[in-house]
This record gives sequence, C-alpha cells and structure tokens, in this order.
Amino acid sequence: MLPYVAPMKRLFPTALLLALLPFSALLGQDSASSPGPAETQAETPATPSSAPATASPETSDPTVSDETEDATRISVLGYHEFSATEKATEMRIPTAKFRLQMQAIKDLGLNVITLEDFIAWKQGKKTLPDRSILITIDDGWKSVYTDAYPILKEFEFPFTLFLYKNYVDGGGKALTSEMIAEMQKYGASVGSHSTSHPYPSTVRKAQRKGPEEYQKFLNAEMGDSKKFLEAKFGSPIITYAYPGGFHTPEMFDTAEMVGYKHLFTVKPGKVKQDTNNMEIPRYIILGTHDSIFEYATSFRATGNSLGSAGAIIQTTPHPVTPAPGGSTEDRLPLISADLSKVEGLDPESLVMRVSGFGLVPAKFDPATKKFSWKVNRRLRKPTCDVSVQWKLQEKPDMEMPMRWTFVINREAAYQPKTAPSLPQAIQEKSNEIIPQDPENKSSN
Repeated sequence: MLPYVAPMKRLFPTALLLALLPFSALLGQDSASSPGPAETQAETPATPSSAPATASPETSDPTVSDETEDATRISVLGYHEFSATEKATEMRIPTAKFRLQMQAIKDLGLNVITLEDFIAWKQGKKTLPDRSILITIDDGWKSVYTDAYPILKEFEFPFTLFLYKNYVDGGGKALTSEMIAEMQKYGASVGSHSTSHPYPSTVRKAQRKGPEEYQKFLNAEMGDSKKFLEAKFGSPIITYAYPGGFHTPEMFDTAEMVGYKHLFTVKPGKVKQDTNNMEIPRYIILGTHDSIFEYATSFRATGNSLGSAGAIIQTTPHPVTPAPGGSTEDRLPLISADLSKVEGLDPESLVMRVSGFGLVPAKFDPATKKFSWKVNRRLRKPTCDVSVQWKLQEKPDMEMPMRWTFVINREAAYQPKTAPSLPQAIQEKSNEIIPQDPENKSSN
C-alpha cells in the first residue's frame, strides 16, 4: 500500500514517505491489504487533497507476461489537477504535458476504454483489446473541465471522474454540477471518492471509537457519497476510489453492503480479469516525474499480443543523443551528452551509467565538451535508460544526475539492409572490432 502525500499547505517530504515503503510496494508487487505504518497522513484539508505518492522513478514496472485464458491487461491511470500556468507538483500536471501523454497513448495504438467497458470485461461480459487504458481523475478540480476535458474531447478519449461529495459545487477551484453534467453528456463516467476525503488519521480515530461508531463513519463516507452522486447525476454508482488508497477490511464489507462492485487503490500494476475487485491497482501519474506514465504505457507480450514500449515524455537540460523519448534503429548507438553549457564543469568527475551495462567507460572531448560512449553490445530491450552525472569545480558534491530514456526500434533493426559492395564489405570486416552478439540468432 502506498502512502498519501500531505496536502499542498502541509506537505510531507515525498522522499521520506517513499523511504518508509516496503520494497515490494515500490515494485508494485502484492502486499497485505491492511494499512501499514507508511500510510500515515496529515489531517483532512478543506480543498482536495494531494493524492498518494507512487512508485519512484527508479522502480521497475510490475507488468505481466504470463499467458492466461484472457490475455487482456488494463492500465488504470490516475490524475488529479491540471494547470497551464502554475508550477508542476506531484499531483498537478502541466496541461501541455497531459496533451503529450494523450498523444503518446494514441501513437502507441493503445485502446482507451470507458468505465462501463472495464466493468463489463471484469464481469466476463465483454472482450477488450489486449492493451487498454482506463483514464480516471480524482477529487473534482475545476481544471479537469478547463484544461483536461478539451484535450480528452479532441482525442475522443472517455474518462472517469472519482468525486467526493463535499467538494462538488464547493466553489473556488471545485467543479460545479453543471460542468460535471456537461462532461457526462460527452461520455464521462462518475464514481465515488468518499464524502469528505478522510485521511488515515481520521479513519483511525473513528476506528478507536469502537466497531459501532466506525461502521457509522464508513456508512457516512461510503454510503452517503454514493446516494448523493446517484441523486445528483442520475447514474448508478458502483465504483469507489479509496482516498489515498488507504483501506481497511471493514471497508470491503461496507462496499458490498452499500453496493460498490469495483474499488480502486493507488498501488501500481496492470489489471487482469481475475484481479481482486476490492483492490484494483492504478498508476497515479505525477506531474514531476515521467517514469510512472512510461511504466503504465508499457505492455509486455501476452497470449495474443505484441508488447509495446512505454510512451516517453521527457526533456533534458542539455542536448543528448539518442534524443529523450526518441527512437533509434541502431542497436549499437553512440550515446552522447553535450555539456558545453555547463559552467565550471569538472571533467574528471563525469560518470555515465546505461541500463544493462552499469557504469560505462565514456570519454570526454575537451574540444566539443561532449561526453560519449559507443554501445559495445547489442541492445536487446525496447528501451534504454541513461544517466550522466558530474561535479562542478570547487564543489564537493555531485550534481543531480541528468537522466533520459530512448526507444530501440527492434522491428526496424531486424529488417534486411541492402548488401554492401564487396570492397565495402571487406573494409567493414577488417575494421570490425565489436564482436557479434552470441544471442543474435534468437528472437527477441
């Protein structure tokens, strides 16, 4: 279970929260459903809270590769606030970046489904494409209507609003009933996100009052919200997103009693048809890190599908090759960073790390100020991660690493190339210093 980052006015350091997580949670692996000590939160805010911290950018993705009767895998994306002008935070994503992400989903050929499609598939009543996306947006920020909604309409992507009762028509930055109703006409679905969006400290306080009082609390948070949303927006509400992903076993019983069928957490991972309906994973998309979105849009091959590399939305402060998020057909590329604009660079401190190779013997060219390394073993994975780090002169500590990811177009790399002329072939052979990959004969 993942922790909640405190609201913007009372923010816990995310690094501290992540440090409290068990390693299995960072990897998106199964963990106990009952909350652990990492889920401690601040008190309930007056405005929509920041959503939970998710897996760090360094973590690997819990994609699946097993073959089952139903090979479909669903990535549920969780968003919160959007802004074209305010600074990005973990829970506030720049509008321009959101547009790039939607474009990336389209370019990858991923199928964006409705909440109703998802429910029918989970119930075994509908088949879906092997690689599908469900877009969800929590809390009910007005920026959903002003920033995200026009983009979603442009791409013709359906989406789901997880709303909590006390913030609907809450004024200020809150969505109005009219905005929500308009989005419903377009095709937006509505689910519940509780009545007051309680933090774990509030939930635990109710627990300490005893079973009877705690049940009253759950009835008010889960039941009253359901009744309100159904009366307000005229559609059955059978889905619920746990605020902050925090849940206790008593919530499962309450969900069944009041009529929720599918409940969503904040633990990252792909959804299978037999995934527990009380603990459906979601990828909470951060405004400050790109990796979570990349993991969410990466699908390994299953029974009926080819895999897809994640959509990479990146920039770097200095020019690099291959480009961030770019694609290369060369499985032995030159990886390079142009550091000519770094003032006070200490060339002796430069280090480069490449996924699958670790620390590599990159060379710095004093004339061009480029730090480069030629890959000496064919890249076999669909993406390659690179980090370059350095110190500034007269400073004792290393600067933050510059990281980027590029895509290897393996399908194009396997296409036959025009055979070189005999003299050219002889020259290439005589100059060849890189041994052939012993696994080259195997299929990726």
